[in-house]
Amino acid sequence: MPAERKPMRYGHTEGHTDVCFDHTGKYIVTCGSDGDVRIWESLDDDDPKSINVGEKAYSMALKDGRLVTAVSNNTVQIHTFPDGAPDGILTRFTTNANHVVFSESGTHVAAGSSDFMVKVIEVSDSSRQKTLRGHNAPVLSVAIDPKDVYLASSSCDGSVAVWKISEQTQVISWNVLQKSSDVSNAKSICRLTWQPSNGKLLAVPVDKAVQLYERDSWNNVFNLSDDFITQPVNVVSWSSCGKFLAAGSVGGFMSVWNVETKECLEREKHEKGYTVCGLVWHPSGSQIAYTDTEGCLGLLDGLSSGVAKTPMTAAAGKEVKDYDDLFDGDDDGLLEEDPSETRSPPKRPLLDDEDEDDLMPSLSRPRKRGAILDDDNSMDVGSLKLGVGKDGEDDDSASLVQLAPVSSALRPAYEGPLPTPRQKPFQTGSTPVHLMHRFLVWNSVGIVRCYNDEQDNAIDVEFHDTSVHHAMHLTNSLGYTLADLSQEAVLLACESTDELASKLQCLHFSSWDTNKEWMVDMPKEEDVQALCLGQGWAAAATSALLVRIFSMGGMQREIFSLPGPVVCMSAHGEQLMIVYHRGTGFDGDQSLGVQLLQFGKRRRQILHGDPLPLSKKSHLAWLGFSAEGTPCHVDSEGVVYMLNRSLGNTWTPVCNTREHCKGKSDHYWVVGIHENPQQLRCIPCKGARFPPTLPRPAVAILPFQLPYCQIATEKGQMEEQFWRSMLFHNHFDFLAVSGYEFDEAGKSLVQKEQQELLMKMFALSCKLEREFRCVELAELMTQSVVTLAIRYASRSKRMALAQRLNELALEKAAEITAQQQEEEEQEDFRSHLNAGYSTTDSEWSQPRVMNQRRQQQPHAEEEEEEEEEEEDAGAEEETPECEMMEADEVPETKKQRLNPFGKATSSPEKPAPKPVLKATKEGRVNPFKVAGVVKSPGFTAGQPRTANILDSMAKSTKKPSALGGQAASKQKSPVLKPLLPKPRTKTQATLFQTGPKTASKKTEEKPSKEEKESRVQSENPVHAAAENTENRKPKTGFQLWLEENRKGILADQPDLDEAEIIKEGMVRFRALSAKDRLSLTEKAKGGAVGDCAEVKKRKRVEGEGGEVLVNETAEGDANSSKKKKPLDTSSKLSAFAFSKD
Repeated sequence: MPAERKPMRYGHTEGHTDVCFDHTGKYIVTCGSDGDVRIWESLDDDDPKSINVGEKAYSMALKDGRLVTAVSNNTVQIHTFPDGAPDGILTRFTTNANHVVFSESGTHVAAGSSDFMVKVIEVSDSSRQKTLRGHNAPVLSVAIDPKDVYLASSSCDGSVAVWKISEQTQVISWNVLQKSSDVSNAKSICRLTWQPSNGKLLAVPVDKAVQLYERDSWNNVFNLSDDFITQPVNVVSWSSCGKFLAAGSVGGFMSVWNVETKECLEREKHEKGYTVCGLVWHPSGSQIAYTDTEGCLGLLDGLSSGVAKTPMTAAAGKEVKDYDDLFDGDDDGLLEEDPSETRSPPKRPLLDDEDEDDLMPSLSRPRKRGAILDDDNSMDVGSLKLGVGKDGEDDDSASLVQLAPVSSALRPAYEGPLPTPRQKPFQTGSTPVHLMHRFLVWNSVGIVRCYNDEQDNAIDVEFHDTSVHHAMHLTNSLGYTLADLSQEAVLLACESTDELASKLQCLHFSSWDTNKEWMVDMPKEEDVQALCLGQGWAAAATSALLVRIFSMGGMQREIFSLPGPVVCMSAHGEQLMIVYHRGTGFDGDQSLGVQLLQFGKRRRQILHGDPLPLSKKSHLAWLGFSAEGTPCHVDSEGVVYMLNRSLGNTWTPVCNTREHCKGKSDHYWVVGIHENPQQLRCIPCKGARFPPTLPRPAVAILPFQLPYCQIATEKGQMEEQFWRSMLFHNHFDFLAVSGYEFDEAGKSLVQKEQQELLMKMFALSCKLEREFRCVELAELMTQSVVTLAIRYASRSKRMALAQRLNELALEKAAEITAQQQEEEEQEDFRSHLNAGYSTTDSEWSQPRVMNQRRQQQPHAEEEEEEEEEEEDAGAEEETPECEMMEADEVPETKKQRLNPFGKATSSPEKPAPKPVLKATKEGRVNPFKVAGVVKSPGFTAGQPRTANILDSMAKSTKKPSALGGQAASKQKSPVLKPLLPKPRTKTQATLFQTGPKTASKKTEEKPSKEEKESRVQSENPVHAAAENTENRKPKTGFQLWLEENRKGILADQPDLDEAEIIKEGMVRFRALSAKDRLSLTEKAKGGAVGDCAEVKKRKRVEGEGGEVLVNETAEGDANSSKKKKPLDTSSKLSAFAFSKD
């Protein structure tokens, strides 16, 4: 032997199943709790014939074209085989029958029932039947003697009885079983059986062994057992020759013995460890079919009685086959060494770290081994027996090794975890390769099907969106087994053969030229094991531990090595994710590593072979990316993991599909993941792990849910929703950093929902009097929401909490201010470099500086036109307090150049969301500014207006404006906008203020009402924007739009104050198109001319040194850029020269 364990096939729903072969061995017949009998031509039969015999089928027997079944309506029915036509009812019971068998002659059928009775019915005349009474509990199983003389039965009363059929009397009974009240509660179903042909031996499964009783004498002649079997034996079956006995246990363990030598020849374990409840030999003796309690069918192939004479050789061969790649053959020499040269091991062998000790035989007492997967170490020495004395010491070396019928004195000493067989490579979205009709790939682009049968061997490509490409039908003459599909191409690969190398073929259907296909042959003895398609490139992982990158046109690009054998690959855009074996797993766990690489202009490796988390005793089932580009994977237990980029690239479980399955054998086959909206797209598979190709399966959508504690409570639900929202919208930041477009309105809406959840949790914590938790929640809020939380705490009469929240709000404001100032300094420094800034007067005579100023302000003129007719001499009303505040903000090196009499306005400050804060250089004074209106011919409607904060917010980079970008003429003053004010830039107080300090002293005499308001605003920045809004008429497109839509904003959110209304209006105004914003600006221009009498004016003042000192009015918008009147270079130089004289 050794045997090959075939992959399990789904046959029935979960529950008890039974299996048998027909007399020719051509068909495998199964029945299950779904009431169906299925006829399989082979294990690979995708469409077995199904016969419905009732609601549930408990047992069946097949002989001479007759199929007998025990079904849930308390009857034993008979059908023709293989047609499945009903042929009558053999007998009835008062409750359901548990087991039916044919006699070897086929003339009688025996059935045992839960009503304690056993019946023997003649097939030709069902009226002739014999009833055997004597059991005191439901009957578990029955078996008829091959000579039709005796019948054996087992029962839940713990007894095994032998009956003489003709006399309907009990010959003998053994109380060897554990008692139970019903079949469903029995530890074992105890499927006993007679030895074929002569019926010399009766095999009875008792606990973890098989007891054999001799015919007529009814003595227990010997037992068959093995330490491999650690749970009760459920079913036994004789081979047709009567020399071999197979047993299946509750734990999924299967063993085969040679009854004559009493040696265990074969050990196998169910791939999932499910209980084996059906077991039968093929008539030829080369196969064993078995079924489990989950409705699956399996097959052990390659059993041969010929090699049974040398079980040690066969077992050693299998051990080398299974573990050669794990131990590199170093342990094989253990069993080849001369036993006489080995020293006597102690009674309790030590487990050393060396591999040789793992298989060292122990001479002490036997040790239990537990559940071991595919282990044959004990089989290797099964026919050896070491001579051991009573005290455990060795006998003389001459008698050290000798053949023995039972391998009970020798066991392997190693009891630790055994290595897990490595998962084979697979393609994401594909079904198993052994199927004749299978999916090569199913992804978000389309479906690739493969048909490999007698009629056709072809590949069909179908696109979800037919506008990408029409469906394709390809011949599969090379036998492609791997495929991937993108919106650019179809990638196919096949394995190598003796004549042909492994090939990689690409059908680039999006190519603009006529040659749309290319093919590459892999080097000799190198097979493609995984492949994927990215944006403009393709990748293939091979058996040589290499990853080969190709361009979409077929050019070979990079090539690099993998640390271990590949398991799966996936790509999305410029990202490539590879999962490989980073080591050997133990106890059913896989040891996988993952690499994540990013191509494109910024080539880098994000994940450097980090361990891939999986559920316990599971394997990787799906690997890919979400539609937004976030790496995800799914394990065989149905747990979906997503990469959390904001937490150090850790993996977070976001869904468990098993929680949505109705039955144990049901699964969900994942085909796609979406983050916005949150959708897990998968295909429900009834009783299977993968869907059939035909009919086309329907896609279901499952919700995500993070495994948080107490998810049934309101607190747990909101916590889960908030952090799931945070996780699932990290892709906005990733897309922004990567330079991709994304929905800013959607991001704002998500942030609003997150803040609402925080506020709900805050309110709940207040009700629960968890004030410390309230502060923790407030730390996650924005400043505006913290203000709302303070209001809620005050109304709830929690003044201590309100005080702490107030301190937190001040801290947040300080952080925003510090960040704002830091950004301003960076922008100022960058602007100095760009503008060639220096402290000498001669810099203004350099045309380069003026040209740069004009180039950096090509779009400022339109804003200036709006303001030119509105300026007056109000610049004289500025107060010195603002000036002193500015002087405090200037670094020491710049305070030396400060003009205390220079006119400048301190801008009140209110913290605002970060995208609104934009530090610029518009604070510098323009000495060339003169009164006059010059329309810039270079401004077009298609150009962005940097003067509008709503337009500048849409930019992804911050650009410094030109030198003196905010200065105005002596008659003009910028329009005050009702937006959040910005802090004054450092250079406003430093440029052109080198004249005497008494130069403009008269301008400080008359402080105006507006300047007083400005001082109040600077002292109380929270209310500055609201007051400005009340005292000034809107003169910009945004202000005009805000007046029209203010009622709508208040209707949606009645709790907003003035500053928050402006914020919300900014968000909505940004969502408008550029054309709409421009039209509003043009509309506002018409109404700005008549407002000149209401606006503060700038005044042009000459200092003693002849310098032009220009005072600026307060600017309400924290991010707006004031525009200059366009002047040609000659006019500016003329004005400057005149003033100097």
